[in-house]
Amino acid sequence: MFLHEKPQSRPHARPHSVLPAVLGVIAAVFLASLSGCSRSPLPEVVVYVAHDQIYSEPILRAFEARTGIRVKAAYDSETSKTTGLVQRLIAEATRPQADVFWNNEHAQTMRLREIGVLKKYTSPNAKTIPQAFKCPDGYWAGFGARARVIIYNTDHVSKPPDSVFDLVAPEWKGKVAIALPLFGTTATHAAALFEQLGPEAAKRFFRDLRANEVIVATGNSHVRDLVATGEALVGLTDTDDANCGVLDGKPVKWLFPDQQENGYGTLLIPNTVAIIKDGPNLEPAKQLVDFLLSTEIEIELAGSRASQIPLHEGLEAPNEILRLDGIRQIPIDFASMAARVPETMIFIREEFVR
Repeated sequence: MFLHEKPQSRPHARPHSVLPAVLGVIAAVFLASLSGCSRSPLPEVVVYVAHDQIYSEPILRAFEARTGIRVKAAYDSETSKTTGLVQRLIAEATRPQADVFWNNEHAQTMRLREIGVLKKYTSPNAKTIPQAFKCPDGYWAGFGARARVIIYNTDHVSKPPDSVFDLVAPEWKGKVAIALPLFGTTATHAAALFEQLGPEAAKRFFRDLRANEVIVATGNSHVRDLVATGEALVGLTDTDDANCGVLDGKPVKWLFPDQQENGYGTLLIPNTVAIIKDGPNLEPAKQLVDFLLSTEIEIELAGSRASQIPLHEGLEAPNEILRLDGIRQIPIDFASMAARVPETMIFIREEFVR
């Protein structure tokens, strides 16, 4: 009964007889509100995520369900992948808003380490990850790698190029697609070429691509789609995007480039995870890092449409082609490559953004 309602007529009922009950309800509500105010807020962790949301979000929801820690995630876009979040982390360095950075590559993560944005944390789950894929000082660790691959249209190409350097051949003029090498894994690949070939040879390669009328796409998935529709016949992309094209029944196949004896090798690019220095939620951040670096997550990423390559030693890949020991890799010094990023980006911006 609400206060503005008249009490129903009952024999011998007194008008004020409802007051104790109303006061009791008010007191109960007041005490409940005090109790609610005294509760500790749920723990939370803020994570900036460059890995595709379609794959990363279910993993973060699983972490929430298992730990009770609320995850607040900020995802990057396809066109500015990685770079946008890195710039945000640098801008927030004096007042960090994020606790964890889940990157989809390693060069920019290493850059953040160099400029002091990351906090040292060695997860126990990083023990069986090869040293080549983690920071020797414990500031970041890699997991679930992708490879840079050549994708080609099976309706129009019977003999695809098997080397990255074949893409500048006259027969592929106007038929090759790459993502703009300022962002994401394509930027990382560019830095790797600068490191491995030397700046002059790398610049010559990219200038030759431009002269060969390379098609510049908005991202790696766009490269796949251009090849699938025949607007381009071959392209450089990542295993996850290429694999999705195959699974979706598009007329595409892909291959690891430069696998011949004495070949240059393909570039493996791990996901990386790191804790942000002075982030607001350190303990939940450590728990999230441990979760992402677990063998359970590597198995899930390997078995997903993304087809990530497991890095944990002794962990079997769900199919033979994704075995780490079966891929000829570019023998690259990641730290030296990361140091090439600023020089690479200046050149790429001058050459490709006009």
